[in-house]
Amino acid sequence: MTTNHTLHKARIKNNCPECFANDGLEFIFSQNQTVKKLYTSASKDIEEKLFCHSCKNIIYPVNWGDDIDRVYDYNKKQVMSKKGAIKLTTIGFLVVFIGIAIIGISVSILLQKL
Repeated sequence: MTTNHTLHKARIKNNCPECFANDGLEFIFSQNQTVKKLYTSASKDIEEKLFCHSCKNIIYPVNWGDDIDRVYDYNKKQVMSKKGAIKLTTIGFLVVFIGIAIIGISVSILLQKL
């Protein structure tokens, strides 16, 4: 199962390139996280979206001006992404522990036979 987590939202006071309203733009930075039975992992990619609440459109980077680019760079530095490492769940830890225990028991049985 994949979930999308919002990492950072920022309302900005720049003019929308589509409708020219200056109070409706919002940057949204999000990251996908995969949740499995044995582990969870976050993707390394961060999705960035500029949405205008006045005209209800997504503003693509092609339409951004220099002023929006500067605000985007500032807000991108504010984003604290989740690490992309794999984290084991309780069931995952249990499976690993049981696997190590079975290997340890079988090695000790083999050493006793020698």
